[in-house]
Amino acid sequence: MTKILDELLAANKLYAEKFGTKGDLQAAPIKKFAILTCMDARLDPAKFAGLSEGDAHVIRNAGGRASDDAIRSLLISHKLLGTNEWFVIHHTDCGLEKFSNKDIDKKFNLEPDNSIDWLTFSNNEKSVMEDVLHIKNHPLVPNSILVYGYIYHCKTGKMIEVKEATKVGARQI
Repeated sequence: MTKILDELLAANKLYAEKFGTKGDLQAAPIKKFAILTCMDARLDPAKFAGLSEGDAHVIRNAGGRASDDAIRSLLISHKLLGTNEWFVIHHTDCGLEKFSNKDIDKKFNLEPDNSIDWLTFSNNEKSVMEDVLHIKNHPLVPNSILVYGYIYHCKTGKMIEVKEATKVGARQI
């Protein structure tokens, strides 16, 4: 076993000992909302959004981008588990803002014909807007879903609203 595995298992043992009634929680989030955010280790959505287990769904991927898989998770969150509001939360100092698709392709030694869209971006506010629009324009997303756009500031812990994204996300199409 590795040191990391040992630490993880020890932490889980302590957690399980204090688990209490959490086993009674349902899969549907109590607060009826979902967050789409980045996998960056500096982000702790439960803490920055004041959540406890069972409160909300949190979908994490590189860049917090509205990929097809992220939208799939949001749709399941809504249709099967009752969420009605979604938050797209990107963050400052994101790795996907520092690299291009070509940069990442080079890391994997990919030829142009084998490339994938890594969903990199060069403007954080613009990427939040693009993701909110992508979600709102998806044919399976109901008009009634409210989608908010934010950028989490890694140096202050504050969520800064991307007002134009939230305006578009609240629009009934």
